[in-house]
Amino acid sequence: MNVMNLISAPADISSKDLPLREDVRLLGRILGDTLREQEGEETFQLVESVRRAAVRFRKTQDDRDGEALEQMLDALSPSETLSVVRAFSYFSQLSNIAEDLHHNRRHRAHLKAGSAPKDGSLLLALDRIEGKKVDKKTLQAFLNSALVSPVLTAHPTEVQRKSILDNQLIISSLLSNRDRVDMTPDDLADNEEALRRFVLILWQTRMLRTAKLTVRDEIKNGLEYYRYTFLSEIPKLYANLEKQLEARFDKDINVPPLLRVGSWIGGDRDGNPFVTHDVMMDAVQQHSALALEYYLNETHILGTRLSLTDRLVEVTPELRALSDASPDKATQRDDEPYRRALILVYSRLSATAIKLGHEISHLPPVDKHAHPYANPQEFMADLDVLIDSLFKHGAVYLARGRLANLRRAVEVFGFYLAPLDMRQHSAIIEQTVGELFSHSSGKAGYADLDEATKRSVLLEALQAGKLLLADIKKYSDVPQSELRIMQAAAEIHKRFGHGALPNHIISKTDAVSDMLEVALMLQQVGLLEGSDKLHVNIIPLFETIEDLRGGGKIMDELFSIPWYRKLLESRGNTQEVMLGYSDSNKDGGYLTANWELYKAELELVQVFEKHGIELRLFHGRGGTVGRGGGPSYDAILAQPPGSVNGQIRITEQGEVIASKYSNPEIGRRNLETLIAATLEATLLHHHGADSTMPEYHRIMEALSLDAFAAYRKLVYETPGFTEYFFTATPIREIAELNIGSRPSSRKASDKIEDLRAIPWVFSWGLNRVMLPGWLGFGSAVKQFIEREGEAGLKQLQSMYKNWAFFRGLMSNMDMVLSKTDMGIASRYAELVEDVELRDRIFGAINSEWETTVEMLFAVTGNSTLLQDNPAFARSLLTRSPYIDPLNHLQVALLQRHRAGDNDELVKRAIHLTINGIATGLRNSG
Repeated sequence: MNVMNLISAPADISSKDLPLREDVRLLGRILGDTLREQEGEETFQLVESVRRAAVRFRKTQDDRDGEALEQMLDALSPSETLSVVRAFSYFSQLSNIAEDLHHNRRHRAHLKAGSAPKDGSLLLALDRIEGKKVDKKTLQAFLNSALVSPVLTAHPTEVQRKSILDNQLIISSLLSNRDRVDMTPDDLADNEEALRRFVLILWQTRMLRTAKLTVRDEIKNGLEYYRYTFLSEIPKLYANLEKQLEARFDKDINVPPLLRVGSWIGGDRDGNPFVTHDVMMDAVQQHSALALEYYLNETHILGTRLSLTDRLVEVTPELRALSDASPDKATQRDDEPYRRALILVYSRLSATAIKLGHEISHLPPVDKHAHPYANPQEFMADLDVLIDSLFKHGAVYLARGRLANLRRAVEVFGFYLAPLDMRQHSAIIEQTVGELFSHSSGKAGYADLDEATKRSVLLEALQAGKLLLADIKKYSDVPQSELRIMQAAAEIHKRFGHGALPNHIISKTDAVSDMLEVALMLQQVGLLEGSDKLHVNIIPLFETIEDLRGGGKIMDELFSIPWYRKLLESRGNTQEVMLGYSDSNKDGGYLTANWELYKAELELVQVFEKHGIELRLFHGRGGTVGRGGGPSYDAILAQPPGSVNGQIRITEQGEVIASKYSNPEIGRRNLETLIAATLEATLLHHHGADSTMPEYHRIMEALSLDAFAAYRKLVYETPGFTEYFFTATPIREIAELNIGSRPSSRKASDKIEDLRAIPWVFSWGLNRVMLPGWLGFGSAVKQFIEREGEAGLKQLQSMYKNWAFFRGLMSNMDMVLSKTDMGIASRYAELVEDVELRDRIFGAINSEWETTVEMLFAVTGNSTLLQDNPAFARSLLTRSPYIDPLNHLQVALLQRHRAGDNDELVKRAIHLTINGIATGLRNSG
């Protein structure tokens, strides 16, 4: 059974999608012409032959067409292979650009037509809130306490270089202009020539990195999304939210900075030895420099534009005082108080940047000795003087425009741009605390103490407030590194403010002592003042199935400690908990991981309610469904009642960051969706007991037990499975690709337990099995129906119809299954030379896949994959003929390479196929 036979063939293309087809054809024609001009007619015809053969095979699914395609690909020389791989990879990139622009086009068309707002829009969320008669007081309380925070993380699946991304953005802008601007024939010709120029640059730009990414490279890459989208679009989003609220309520409603984009890049040292105290300091320094650079640029532009004369407008006394204090004494600006005031602001901003250690690349300030701003609030106060004065003499449009957006940017980004999280594994923290005790008291053996004794020792030290930290050079390498990190954290708080580094996450939290240990380390550097004023949130991360099951008990015991409860008061009586989607999936499979996460949230809600503490959940989701990915709107609304409660943080990883946030328009809509979903989940969810829930939960528990058993049996209990995985996927070659600073395994071993979840999922995506996104589900549902018969099937169908959690589970799996291809996967299986092992394990995988598809259809009532998502089905069917050849070529290249062919062209081609497949599938992160 081939997956493409299970996806609905698109009907005749509708008129609304014709512009997309035209864009794809235009970019394809330009790429083809570029290929012909640069590589010659023979290479162009070769690529065209491969393309036609791939399209034919996709349409017919005839084995003879498949064999013809394989023979054509197997006959390619290394240099020919490179040309084909690059051509197909770039076509996928250009198709992605066209698709993203088409999403924007359709969104604008809906707005122009006055169509009803769609799920995920702020407009619809506020309509629903208004319809439910949510009063202004309730809404204001939500806004006052809300926090919606996507957090960028650097993980080794982001395969695009910044040079490539920058070119794609220019091509996107040029293509968009063809749609938005009324062009003459000459304009269109000029536009096409510019498109050809940048497609040529793409073709002649190296697609792969020649050196491994450093953490500093990752920091710079992450900052680009602030330049592309966040700095300019987030203030606009706030302005739109204020406008919508004013229309429904009144102007008195206040919108605090509830949306903040955070980062792990440069602070996440779990398993990454390259994140040192210097690197973390550099991350915050770079963040701050970008924020100040933006403010200086915006202030300069405002200074050139606000040329208002006081001969025509009456300014406020406060604005007059600001203008009079300006270092600008030029007579030609005597009557221009706004310009004079902004020159003062610019000078003070320049002084602030210098004080924070930044080099100023902007125009030199008029006053090189200006007094720096002590904090962002002082800067905002000056901007408020300008805004207030403009309002008072009727210049409302000027007060609301660029100036208001700058003021909002300062409120959101401060002088540090992005709150940076720290993260470390509990075992490393324990080792560090052990040495703190041994050096201060001369007594070793802390790690050998039982949990109760550890808590007692830690609490005694914390409450005493005694400094244990000795000369840092006396500690061994790992604890010394950790303690230097803590010292750097304290310095960051001092220079950039507490908001620059607000969180410390503890990976593999499995005891209360893990939390207290971090508290002790923070106390040593003054980030826990005395014994009860905490400046950093201490956040447990529960990530394995066992840890998820024990998380509620740990938090209950922690909150039962009076000292810790008092500590939480200094953090607004709010405790954040992080839940890991990746390791729980690798540990227990897709269905079980999602169910255990749901149960863990339910239990945490109860524990927090019992102790009267506010819960903030941090969801460690990746791009793929196997790592918690999927549509953010559906995912937030599928959370258990009470678990969102106005506050949510979510990781954004891999190339998903680029697909969501490199285009400003798409980026703003993705951010808007997070706010809309949080609003709805908090204010519209029914928190009462649902009569169907106990039965639904019973069924999920039964399904989970069987799914867990099926997953564990294949992945961890089947002899030879590890060998199969390492041979039938490009996992070893991924490790060689320069796409991340972090090692692919936590330890130097071939055990799946030690492998990081990201390369585990990435590998199964590249060989088109997508195993982490579905394995175990089919067996579990089949066994359930066999036990409970037709009534059981009807219950599952009811769950799909009425329960957002289960519906989201199925919808995401439907998407994953649509990207699987067991025909291609069987080719990767041929890389396993042991025929018995290959047949046994691939046979088990294929059988479970067929069962899963069958059971999915039985529950949903659908007869094809993506039946409810025709747009995505059409996209996948269009792009698959350009992805499939890359898979076939990758298998052939892996065979050559593993047989001892060390030709550099072969190795480079393997890495290019990894890049190209990931680009085409768009969800490897």
